Amino acid sequence: MRVRNVLIVGDFADVNGGQAKVAIDSARLLADAGVQVAFFAASGDPDPKLTHDNIRTVCLNQHTLADNPSRLNAMTTGLWNRMALHVLRTEAAQLDPANSVIHCHGWAKALSPSVGRVLASGPLRVLYTMHEYFLACPNGGFYDYRRQEICTRRPLSAACLSVNCDARHVSHKVWRVARSAIARGPGLMPRGLTDVAYISKTQLQAMQPSLSKSMRLHSLPNPVEVGGPAVDATQNENFVFVGRFSPEKGALHFAKAARLAGVQAVFVGDGPEAEAIRQANPKARITGWLDAAQVQAELGQARALVFPSQWYECQPLVPIEALLRGVPVVCGRWTAAAEVVEDGVNGILHDSRDIKTMADSLRRVQQIGHFDSSALAAQVSPKQHLTRLIEIYDGMLG
Repeated sequence: MRVRNVLIVGDFADVNGGQAKVAIDSARLLADAGVQVAFFAASGDPDPKLTHDNIRTVCLNQHTLADNPSRLNAMTTGLWNRMALHVLRTEAAQLDPANSVIHCHGWAKALSPSVGRVLASGPLRVLYTMHEYFLACPNGGFYDYRRQEICTRRPLSAACLSVNCDARHVSHKVWRVARSAIARGPGLMPRGLTDVAYISKTQLQAMQPSLSKSMRLHSLPNPVEVGGPAVDATQNENFVFVGRFSPEKGALHFAKAARLAGVQAVFVGDGPEAEAIRQANPKARITGWLDAAQVQAELGQARALVFPSQWYECQPLVPIEALLRGVPVVCGRWTAAAEVVEDGVNGILHDSRDIKTMADSLRRVQQIGHFDSSALAAQVSPKQHLTRLIEIYDGMLG
């Protein structure tokens, strides 16, 4: 093992989503393997997993863009966070390029494009994991929130700039375009990055036209642990959705389809479409947000996990968690979740976004019996993730 030190860079020191969870989990895996880890983040109270003899946490205690009480400050630091650049540059300067790497897990929620000056122009080797699409797309998702459809426009092209695809006001699109332009310019991203990891084939296909042909691309699926005991899903009746109730996540589509199919729908989460879901499917049960153990309890009572997302996604974790426990998954072929679903074996796939097609998919779940997820479990295991990390790091250093 060549690598001795890893400087992990991300927006959050606490777990508030899949991106932060993967960064923190990887820090712990590396530390347990004897690697010295410096965990650099802009915001959040450090997660207990970061308490380790081989982990040193550096948190700037800044606001995220979303929770900053000053919108002006959020706008300016979101474009160029001077403190983040200064402190990250100081941290990187302490490391020996012969045995140290930087691994960045994102910058769009707090750190800003400024950190690209360290990632793309310093002496240290850098691996950048794409957990979203911000290296190319201004809104980070290749999704037109106004038209509620996947966007295939070339990022920052005339077609892109002439359309307001943001979920909020047109001013947000303007600001995000400015940030994307800054990232490409003084932020040196993605053009200055040499090693980029993708977490699904779907993500790679969407991103590849925006990445340099000289860039080294690495497959690095997120680590996923089995969250609970095996489930005999054939004995259950609940069709479960987990996530935010927003148009791109497709929760309302599922509510209507479940009512049409005559199946029991359970919604774990909350969001702007909550009331519309109640009206569309009065018999549905809405739990609100639950902790990880409670989510697993709901999966334990699931006939299927329904993943009706309307956009590409990257590598959604909940569908994998469901499959590892023996719960089939229903989703569209356009999402990254479809990569781990075999139609008619461990789930149901559909090609159309209409309500009737989804209802048909929900009915087809009754054809699904027990299935073997051991190969998937091995592919996404923390042990395999650590092995792959070390392999990539050592290859970069070599």
